[in-house]
Amino acid sequence: MPPPAGTSRESGIVLDRHGRFWHDGRRVEHAGMARAFHSWIARHPDDGRFILDNGFDWTYFEVEDVPFLVRSFGLVGGEPVVELSDGSCEGLDVATLRLGPNHALYADVKRGSMSARFTSQAQSALAPFLRDEGDEVVLEVAGRRTRLGSSESPAEAGKTHVSSQKGGPSG
Repeated sequence: MPPPAGTSRESGIVLDRHGRFWHDGRRVEHAGMARAFHSWIARHPDDGRFILDNGFDWTYFEVEDVPFLVRSFGLVGGEPVVELSDGSCEGLDVATLRLGPNHALYADVKRGSMSARFTSQAQSALAPFLRDEGDEVVLEVAGRRTRLGSSESPAEAGKTHVSSQKGGPSG
């Protein structure tokens, strides 16, 4: 829906690479507002830009890296599960895992519609499942081996795929 006449849907809201919201250069300090902003992240259906949508109103905002952070990683019933910065939990599609700048780990979330970067804590939780195999890193979880691809920039993060194999090293 277009903005009211004489107004804009642009805002001075920015989500930095550490998952902190800023408004007009000042950090959003109110914990409840920051939690709400995280839970309102969506994409505009017409242009695909990031928006904050509370169900009543919406506005565009800027994302420096990715819209979500993976705060924790674990196994539930042997399957990989992540908790995201919006407080939601979902199964992790290990086939979307990729290494980004500074060895940060990224994955697709929200049914593949968004990207998320693992926090240091969440990435450390993966350590028991990672294998260094010379030129590549392999994740072994839920009976699958996944070679982590690489992504040069967050903008490319959703375009790089990894290979996933069932079973041992030979697939």
